[in-house]
Amino acid sequence: MITRFDDFPVHQAPAPVARPAGGERNFYDRYWFNAFDAEAGVYVGAGLGLYPNRGVMDAHLSVLLDGVQHSLHASRRAPEERRDTRVGPFQLEVQEPLRRIAIRVAPNDAGLEGELVFQAASSAYQEPPSRLTSGGRVMLETCRFTQLGAWQGELRVHGRKLALRRERFPGARDRSWGVRPVGEPEPGAPATELPGVAWFWNVNHFDDLGVHFGTFEDSLGWPLQASAALLPLHRTPAQIPEGDDPGAQELGAGKLELRMRKGTRWPEGATLRLTHRSGEQERIELEPLFRFHMKGIGYQHPEWGHARWKGEEALGGESFEVAGLDPEALENNHVHTICRARFGDRVGVSTLETVILGPHRPSGLEGFLDGKV
Repeated sequence: MITRFDDFPVHQAPAPVARPAGGERNFYDRYWFNAFDAEAGVYVGAGLGLYPNRGVMDAHLSVLLDGVQHSLHASRRAPEERRDTRVGPFQLEVQEPLRRIAIRVAPNDAGLEGELVFQAASSAYQEPPSRLTSGGRVMLETCRFTQLGAWQGELRVHGRKLALRRERFPGARDRSWGVRPVGEPEPGAPATELPGVAWFWNVNHFDDLGVHFGTFEDSLGWPLQASAALLPLHRTPAQIPEGDDPGAQELGAGKLELRMRKGTRWPEGATLRLTHRSGEQERIELEPLFRFHMKGIGYQHPEWGHARWKGEEALGGESFEVAGLDPEALENNHVHTICRARFGDRVGVSTLETVILGPHRPSGLEGFLDGKV
């Protein structure tokens, strides 16, 4: 099917834009966002995903207030037109590419509504490609970029007004596309070995500087992919250079040392060690303040997981107390921990993302989902 995007010189394969270059069922194209007030314990997470070979598009919004996480989940049949980014009451608009993105949520039965605008403060940092295999099959192969910024707007959460202002609500976004395990599980022989993989991702906001780190590690703690960078922060989107920021510094290496809360796979502290290409070493100390559960925006959600067919159009909502969650349930494994960050004389705030499935020797974890002894 030919769509409006086909009138632009963006093609990467001899096919219309609406058709991915390959028949992989789990091909995806995704937006993710977060915003938070570290002092007030407030977190807003949002995401929209397109899964063209599964015929699904879904969107999620989740807000943490006073220790309770409230979520909206929406799903629809995937549109052919790539400019159509509406899922039920959820609408995403790219107002200015790599500069300004708007999210609007119309009144709905899930009780979350409002309008938010992400304004970029850094250039888009392209992370190294990720590739994981299982039994010879590629399970994950993605391209992704991260961008730091701040938020402006207003939400209503079950009637309660939440105002977001740039000076209090930093945040980040990523865009990723490729192949990852999504949707209903596929049939086939079970694995013969207990899988072991850990994903750690950390974005730090200081007054003048952003620090990015990300890695996949195996069960022994060896990195399968890693990146670290220093990213200048700009006061307005108009000040961000086009393309790569000449002030950005790709670091030689990074290593996250996690301290786990007893009985869980949730961080109670961490040290990020950074090595410059010159050999100079620095570190960032991360002090957890509160955590947000990524199931609120679909990750490992037992009912509203990404790319699941829910019908032509579907809407759901839920609320749960974070303190009462089972730390050994798969759906509660994936968390964002908001931290106080200390980097030399700089003091800032930080998002620390952790997912650990299976053994991970550096963290003292031996089973699949068991917590720290």
